Amino acid sequence: MEEKNTDFLAAREEVVKKVLEQQPDDEILYDLAELFKIFGDSTRIKILYALSESELCVNDIAQLLRLSQSSVSHQLRILKDSKLVKFRREGKIIFYALDDDHVRNIINMGMEHVEE
Repeated sequence: MEEKNTDFLAAREEVVKKVLEQQPDDEILYDLAELFKIFGDSTRIKILYALSESELCVNDIAQLLRLSQSSVSHQLRILKDSKLVKFRREGKIIFYALDDDHVRNIINMGMEHVEE
């Protein structure tokens, strides 16, 4: 019986070695963890979900979520710094949108997972 355990361990060493070779650097995994922390706040998720439907200004988002403009601006700054949201200026009004389709895909995949 001990021989089988040794065989099993040897086989697992190959699997571990293969996984380690494919593992991204710790810095990249840290950045990924930080990205998911941003998604860990329900207010930010609500903002991202709203922006997945339409480009919006701070006043629009504040009205939709029944939050102060200050609170929305704070969350948008975090989302912008994390490259999840982009903006454009039209006169005095700044409009926000999802930065790219990657953000939309993350939200959609998360919703699919939650709704299963």
